Amino acid sequence: MDNTDTRTPTEQDLREVIAPLLGIEPAAIEADANLVVLGLSSLEIMRLVSRWRRNKVLVEFDALVAAPTLNGWLAHFAAGAVPAAAEPEVAS
Repeated sequence: MDNTDTRTPTEQDLREVIAPLLGIEPAAIEADANLVVLGLSSLEIMRLVSRWRRNKVLVEFDALVAAPTLNGWLAHFAAGAVPAAAEPEVAS
């Protein structure tokens, strides 16, 4: 994913962006592996969030930190990066 890409990152995009930060091959990242345990720092996550936001990708730092796996991040992107506090309430 280049710096002008505004589409939501795919699993392969995430692997290709994260792997160099971890010093491993993209294929070595398991979909459910905890990226923080693998060595991804919160500062690196913040930098990724900033990069994606500059490219108009909807993303929330707190959600990525709360579910620091490829699957967790993909679910966040698929949900449209709507923070829980911004979700409309359903009338009962």
